[in-house]
Amino acid sequence: MYDAFSQDYDRFVNWAARLAVEMPFIESLLRQTFPQRQRLDILDAACGTGMHAIALARQGHTVSGADLSRGMIEQAQRNAAAAGAATTFALAGFGELSAAFGAHAFDALLCLGNSLPHLLDAASLSAALTDFHTCLRPGGLLLIQNRNFDAVLTHRQRWMEPQAHRQGEREWLFLRFYDFDTDGLLTFNIVTLQREQGGPWQQAVTATRLAPQPQDKLTRRLQAAGFVQITCFGGLDGTPFDPPTSPNLVVTARTSLT
Repeated sequence: MYDAFSQDYDRFVNWAARLAVEMPFIESLLRQTFPQRQRLDILDAACGTGMHAIALARQGHTVSGADLSRGMIEQAQRNAAAAGAATTFALAGFGELSAAFGAHAFDALLCLGNSLPHLLDAASLSAALTDFHTCLRPGGLLLIQNRNFDAVLTHRQRWMEPQAHRQGEREWLFLRFYDFDTDGLLTFNIVTLQREQGGPWQQAVTATRLAPQPQDKLTRRLQAAGFVQITCFGGLDGTPFDPPTSPNLVVTARTSLT
């Protein structure tokens, strides 16, 4: 799915608006966690096209990005080159990060964009969180951003906000929705509509499966992986987490100092 979507992903996301909301919270969190440090070693896991990693590199941090999708990594490398950002990207998925980068290599690890629910069973989730823990140094920071699946499951929230993009005479529309599957998983669908100069719309559909991760399930798994000081927010703007209404579940956690 994401190899196919990599060419359109930066059209789908309004990065200027998104980073304007999210980066102040991320930067504040890093300053509060590491008040004596100006330059941190940061890993962006499931980095997509690398825009968060590039923004952090511009703040003076040493940043690496990893993703399982070769198409996303190639686009991230193009984006970093265009931005003049010294960012390293590697083809590596969940559970492979400490092998790719080494143990205890990072002060902070980010997993944003509802990436973690692509792990479809408890064993894979536990292995990924343990791998996150191995990547981090003592006192390290983990930041996760998921959809608020407490609300999605309670209210059967099938549709997400449409996204639109225009570039010259070309237009794109992106529609996203869930199918609630009988095995408890979700099928995540993206419909891409594209047309040129007001002509007929061309359509494409891609899909992948997700495992919902409600707050209690994710926090228990984090504790089992050895994380402490677990805190939940409702978004990357620092709002409190409210299970029935928050759009996102944002979780911060630390590795112990010993």
